[in-house]
Amino acid sequence: MAERSTAAVDVADSGGEEPLTAEAGKATADGAGTKQKVGKGTEAAVTDDTGTAAEANPLELHSGHKLARRYRLEECVTRLDGFSSWRAVDEKLRRAVGVHVVPADHPRARSVLAAARSAALLGDPRFVQVLDAVEENDLVYVVHEWLPDATELTAVLAAGPLEPHDAYQLVSQVSQAMAAAHREGLAHLRLNPGSVLRTESGQYRIRGLAVMAALRGISVDHPQRTDTEAIGALLYAALTQRWPYEADAYGLSGLPKGVGLIAPDQVRAGVHRGLSELAMRALVNDGATASRQDQPCTTPEELAKAVAAMPRIRPPEPAFTPSPAYPRTTYQQGVYGQQPHRGRTTHPAPPAASVPPPPPLQSRTGKALKWTVSALLIAALGLGSWQLADTLLKEENKSSPGKSTSEKDDGKGAKVGSKPMKIQGAAEYYPDGNPQHTNQVPLTYDDDPDTVWRSKSYDEGPDLNPAFKKGVGLVYDLGAGHKPKTATLGLKYGGDHTTVSLYAADSLSSSAPLSSMRKLATTTTSGTTAKLTVNRPESARYVVLWMTAMPQAPGDTYSDPGYKQAITEVKFTG
Repeated sequence: MAERSTAAVDVADSGGEEPLTAEAGKATADGAGTKQKVGKGTEAAVTDDTGTAAEANPLELHSGHKLARRYRLEECVTRLDGFSSWRAVDEKLRRAVGVHVVPADHPRARSVLAAARSAALLGDPRFVQVLDAVEENDLVYVVHEWLPDATELTAVLAAGPLEPHDAYQLVSQVSQAMAAAHREGLAHLRLNPGSVLRTESGQYRIRGLAVMAALRGISVDHPQRTDTEAIGALLYAALTQRWPYEADAYGLSGLPKGVGLIAPDQVRAGVHRGLSELAMRALVNDGATASRQDQPCTTPEELAKAVAAMPRIRPPEPAFTPSPAYPRTTYQQGVYGQQPHRGRTTHPAPPAASVPPPPPLQSRTGKALKWTVSALLIAALGLGSWQLADTLLKEENKSSPGKSTSEKDDGKGAKVGSKPMKIQGAAEYYPDGNPQHTNQVPLTYDDDPDTVWRSKSYDEGPDLNPAFKKGVGLVYDLGAGHKPKTATLGLKYGGDHTTVSLYAADSLSSSAPLSSMRKLATTTTSGTTAKLTVNRPESARYVVLWMTAMPQAPGDTYSDPGYKQAITEVKFTG
């Protein structure tokens, strides 16, 4: 069985967490998992307007149980308040997923289902995506992404506070993501170090949007203020490795009792002054902070604007360790220098007698010998060059006419220098903020041609109208140190016509401007396969496939007739 990981399933917090707002404190009292000790004040079950969660019967589920004949439960990571969270396997797509399971008669089952479906419609890759939300066989279950390569912020902070650049990226990415969620009417209400993940590429992902609060029956009067204060607490913890309240929580020590909320730069030396003031502006929501006259940030939108107004904090320069100097030895008068022995006086070696060099070959015989050797060398060089050229021509003639010298076979049928590249991750690319179907992106590299990612159907085409939609795209992570040479797309619809371009990007961001990227290749096809070839390969970990023209296709059960396209499989070689 795979090693236990909690990278994408919400694990119950241990005792000692202080609510971020008074409203939140009235709504929840978290306990720990079934095998953990319960902290003070966590014995009571969560209550809501409908009834107590403790009245719900616990689910009799076990490892190996299947939901919808598809999701096989592997390991229970949380069992709390009548619901359970599991690490599971999607047997259809052969990938790990996370699953929350609630009895259908649970007092919060309806709100959990509604919250999950609302979060799934957001489709923002900065959040852990909800993949499915179903009520079936007296159960309500929510399926979401599992990110095995991501690390909880709790574990990151256990190693120490973040560098200023990393803390800046944390508050910038989280505040922008939550601002986008609130614009769609969605709140988190449970933002903490356990609900924020950092991927290997340095991107931060937020899990449990709306769902965590629904599972615990949390509701507040001012959701934007609650989430803003939570982001401030995350920044405070990232700068100081301390939780900004008196109680210990998330493996972090709280502030000394009776001191009150003090600025991060007063807790720990060397804290960035601008980030310290920003954390206080997010945490103190009843007026201006004590240290500055800047107004507090009461919404994620205001906090994101305050972060953008700060001078950009650049990453630290990589440390350079000079190589040790090569030990040199001195040469004196034909004798190697030696270190003097203690107690002895060394005398320089006497100069060696100068020996005159041998006379050059000035005689008639010597001149003839020099010319003979020179002629032999010239003849040998000419013969070697002729043989080398003859060998190369024979090898070229043996090669098949359809292959270039850069694509010769290695004797086993594989092309030299064209190796398949494994896709490490992917997301939908929509710089205009209007996604297509973000949850279908993994279907483009699942080795199953029957599963597809689909675009929406448009009335104008085949070239999209830039005033309405400039294009649709996908962004892929190919791993560090790769130079993509070709990209091959399997297309569901043929016809006039599909145009795709390949760009080199700097990150897996779905909103980075296309003008900041480097175009590598472009192609137009009327068939069901599009192949892009890079003439001058260059290092590019992240690449964007940008589609600006799509053929007309009939309607089906997924979309209306119009100009649209669907991608079955994407392959890269390098």
